[in-house]
Amino acid sequence: MAIDSSAFERYRHSPNEKTTILRLILGVIIIVVLWFGTTMAVIFAGSYGLLLQGPADSSGGSDPIQRFLGSSTGIFATLVTFAGIWIGIWIAMRLLHKEKLSRLFGVSARISRSGFIRGFAAVVVTSLVTEIAYLSVMPGISRGPIAIGTWALIFLPLAFFAFIQTSAEELLFRGYLQRGLAFLFRSPIVWAVLPTLVFTALHWNPVSPIGMNIGVMIAIGAFSALLALLVYATGNLGAAMGAHLGNNLTGFALISHDQTLGGLALFQAPPLDSLAWTSGETALIAGISLVSIGLTWLLLLHPRSPLRVRPDLG
Repeated sequence: MAIDSSAFERYRHSPNEKTTILRLILGVIIIVVLWFGTTMAVIFAGSYGLLLQGPADSSGGSDPIQRFLGSSTGIFATLVTFAGIWIGIWIAMRLLHKEKLSRLFGVSARISRSGFIRGFAAVVVTSLVTEIAYLSVMPGISRGPIAIGTWALIFLPLAFFAFIQTSAEELLFRGYLQRGLAFLFRSPIVWAVLPTLVFTALHWNPVSPIGMNIGVMIAIGAFSALLALLVYATGNLGAAMGAHLGNNLTGFALISHDQTLGGLALFQAPPLDSLAWTSGETALIAGISLVSIGLTWLLLLHPRSPLRVRPDLG
C-alpha cells in the first residue's frame, strides 16, 4: 500500500534556516526544563495542600506525594503538568527558530479536524477490540469506584486534560523533533526511528517485571511508529493527536489496567503487573497489541477505509 509523501515533503521543508541541530538540542533542553519545572510545581503544591489538611486516615498512605498522585485531583494534576511541554515548545519556536508555534501543526499551520476525529475514532474502536482480547489472558472486569453520574460530569474535563497530555507529546515527538530532524536529514532512521525510540524508552518502568516491560515496549514502540507514519502520510499532527488521545482516554476513562491512574475509569480490569509475565504471556500480550495497531493502520490508511486520513496540502 503506497503512501503519497507529497504532504510530508511540504511539511519537512517548512522550517526556516534557523532550524539547526544545535538549536534543536537547545530547544529540547528548554522543553525538558519547563516540563520538569511545571511537574515539580504541581506535585509539590498538591502535596503541600494535603499536608495542610492534616495526617492521612487509616485508608491512605503516609507519603503525601503518593496520596496526592493517587487521588482524583492528582490524576488531573498529572495531566496538567504536560502543559509545560506546550510552553517550552512555544518558547523554543519563538526564541530559537523565530517561527510561530502553529507551524508545527501541519502544512496548513492548523490541526486537521477531520484527521483528528478519524484518528480518535479508529483507535477507540481498536482499543475496545483489544480489551476484549485481553480478557482471554486476564479475565475479570468490574465497575470502577466512581459513580456513573460523577463520571459523566468529569468526562469532558478529563478529555480536555488528557488532550493536553497527548497533544503535548505529539507536538514534541512528531512535530518539533520529527519535522526538525526531517528538515536536516533525509534518512527516516534519524527523523522517524530516533524520536520513536526515545518516546518508547521513556515508558520503561524499572520496577516492573522484565517481561512486562518487553511487552509494553513492543506495544508502545509499534504505536509510536504508527503515529509517525500518520504524520508522514498527512503532513499534519491532527490524526496522530486524535489517535493518541483515543488510546489514552480509553485507559483513563473507560477501562483501566492502572491502579494509580485508573480511579476515574468506568471499568476496572486486572492490572498488568498481576500477570506472571512468562515468555508465553509476554508474546501473547505483545501479539494482541500488534494486531490492534495493524487494524488501526488499515482503518486510517487503507484506500477503501471510511476513516482514511487525507493529506494536508495547505
